[in-house]
Amino acid sequence: MANKNKSGRYQRIFRQVEELIQATESPWSRMSTIAALLHHKIPDYFWTGFYFLDEEDNLIVGPYQGPVACLKLKKDTGVCWAGINTGKSVVVGDVEEFPGHIACSSLSKSEIVVPVRDKSGKVMAVLDVDSRELNTFDETDRVELEKIVDLIYQ
Repeated sequence: MANKNKSGRYQRIFRQVEELIQATESPWSRMSTIAALLHHKIPDYFWTGFYFLDEEDNLIVGPYQGPVACLKLKKDTGVCWAGINTGKSVVVGDVEEFPGHIACSSLSKSEIVVPVRDKSGKVMAVLDVDSRELNTFDETDRVELEKIVDLIYQ
């Protein structure tokens, strides 16, 4: 998908999310809506969901779309933990080349992780998106997904 088309698609999804989430301030419900919209509106998305930090600082699966996920991710390992620990989005063109990658599905080839911050700026979760294709995600995905996840705690 060309970046102009990709950006336009994300902008339409952003407006749809913005409208739908007004029904509740529940982060859980907002994450569920975001996961469903992204997963069903962007063809390259194989697994789309959230991992959140629980009270014991475990990274636990939250709302998602796609095949069965890892329920708990080993601390400080993999792309999701990289997003939590750095507080920055992580784009991985080939998951096999990412040190410590956690393979919940062998079909996953590329991945993007975007931190989700609460109103105080604390990282509470990450949006995790996997693709069956190599090099699916780029700067456009990072920028647009960061805008979308910012809606969760607005």
